[in-house]
Amino acid sequence: MRLISEGCPSLLYLNLSYTDITNGTLRLLSRSFPNLQYLSLAHCRKFTDKGLQYLGCGRGCHKLIYLDLSGCIQVSVDGFRNIANGCSRIQNLLINDMPTLTDRCIQALAEKCEQIMSVVFLDSPHLSDITFRALAECKLVKVSIEGNNRITDLSFKWMSKCCPYIRHIHMVDCQKITDAGLKMIAPLKYILILNLADCIRIGDGGIKPFVEGSSGATLRELNLNNCVRVTDASVIEIAQRCHNLTYLNLRYCENVTDTGLEALGNMSSLISIDISGTSISDMGLGALGCSGKIKEISISECQNVSDTGIQKFCQDSKHLESCHVSYCPQLTDETVKALAFHCHRLTSISIAGCPKMTDLCMGYLAAACRYLHFLDISGCIRLTDKALKYLWKGCKQLHVLKMLYCRNITKQAVLKYTARLEKREHNDGDPPPWLGYDRNGNTSQDNSVSSVQPQHGHVFNLTAKKKQFSVNA
Repeated sequence: MRLISEGCPSLLYLNLSYTDITNGTLRLLSRSFPNLQYLSLAHCRKFTDKGLQYLGCGRGCHKLIYLDLSGCIQVSVDGFRNIANGCSRIQNLLINDMPTLTDRCIQALAEKCEQIMSVVFLDSPHLSDITFRALAECKLVKVSIEGNNRITDLSFKWMSKCCPYIRHIHMVDCQKITDAGLKMIAPLKYILILNLADCIRIGDGGIKPFVEGSSGATLRELNLNNCVRVTDASVIEIAQRCHNLTYLNLRYCENVTDTGLEALGNMSSLISIDISGTSISDMGLGALGCSGKIKEISISECQNVSDTGIQKFCQDSKHLESCHVSYCPQLTDETVKALAFHCHRLTSISIAGCPKMTDLCMGYLAAACRYLHFLDISGCIRLTDKALKYLWKGCKQLHVLKMLYCRNITKQAVLKYTARLEKREHNDGDPPPWLGYDRNGNTSQDNSVSSVQPQHGHVFNLTAKKKQFSVNA
């Protein structure tokens, strides 16, 4: 750090995440980088509250506008007070993975940091409505919080009253948020992104008033993943009101049927949709494809969709780039054939958990999908080494290939045909029970599935985990 301070006195961006910096480093920052604007101390555990006091001393880091303290569980209320005293211009605050974060910490910060515009608090279970009351005077434009059982509709009330320009609301797995809260934010005019995934008390009684409200016509992204009370009534209202919606997630909204999808088929703005785990069938899927604008679709775990439905959808989906039909054991090579010969722009495909797929479908991909970057064939027990040979010859831009539970693909073929890939995962173990079928592809009545994880056999992974520092609010 001393070398950096001597050579880069005008430094604006500094990422120190996952390092062993101490209070001495923070003192050096305050002396050497008066122009510093973006700072990440994420998961740095060796500095203390006193070190944060240095940020405001002397020349200090008074111009700091972005601060990431994710995982810094040693920081107490005093530490946040020290930040507020020295860095009152902070606009973007990122504090994830911090179970020690409390309302008092945010109150101490908000007292003097009145320019805060964006807050991200993922996995901070002890925050409550008091936090959003403290931040109400900051004119927030972005709020992100996940996994919290203390936040209630009252937080939405504060947003509605004090944050007229808020654009991005991400309240995931907040069990106490209800339809009443959505009604409170319906008058807000500028909401572009609304993520309510896993808020299981949200239903038609909240969604319909919200999309009928001031932001309905301008909303760009809506995530209702696992909002099990949402039905076709909400989907129809979304289709009629949200004329600029580009992304819609209805995953595991089991009460959504073909009726809702037929309405969505008339939306010219929609380019990305997730309808996995819904009750749709071939009729609804065919109607959805009529728009011809869809670029990304996930149809995983849709037991009522057949090859015919995929074929109907693909006929008008020339712009499709990503298609996931995982865990649909009823699908065959005909599904992949339709994708390959109608959707030449495909870059990402997942047919994981589809035991009827054979080497023939890989031949279709190799012949037509020249731009394919990602492919997941995990659990496709009938695929053999020949499938890899097809991909090696035809899909020369393939970067990632997942082959878990592919019992007929050998280690030798993996080494021979996937050497140029950035990432490959393979094992030759039998499919686990939760895939819903045995080593011969015989399905059981219980088709419960979850994310494929490498557990048996040989696993190859050529990609190292990378920590990234984002300065985007």
